[in-house]
Amino acid sequence: MHSDPIADLLTRIRNGYHGRLSSVEAPYSKVKEEIVRILKNEGFLSDYEVSSDGKFRILRVHLRYDGQRRPVLREIKRVSKPGLRIYKSASELRPRRSGLATQILTTNQGVMTDRDARKRRLGGEVICEVW
Repeated sequence: MHSDPIADLLTRIRNGYHGRLSSVEAPYSKVKEEIVRILKNEGFLSDYEVSSDGKFRILRVHLRYDGQRRPVLREIKRVSKPGLRIYKSASELRPRRSGLATQILTTNQGVMTDRDARKRRLGGEVICEVW
């Protein structure tokens, strides 16, 4: 059993890109599905699907590459960890890497990007950062 299932998902995606895989699988949860949905909407993933192979549901993530078969996603990093949660208010959320990086947050209105949180003037826990 993993003590941090979100970090496990991010590591599976990172390892899939390093291995040039077309897709990776992870155990399903609603939060993981929301993170993957945001990554797809931001253009870092090509698609995802939830399948039920037997007793448990599985989240299958289809990775995206450019024309030269280079990963579209350069880096994905866990920010808030079980031992050290990182919370930021709306005023503390700033564009990262000249606006090219996306931070994914959990707020009281759901999981969203830092841009959406700034528009709605919401703060929350910073789950990860992607560029």
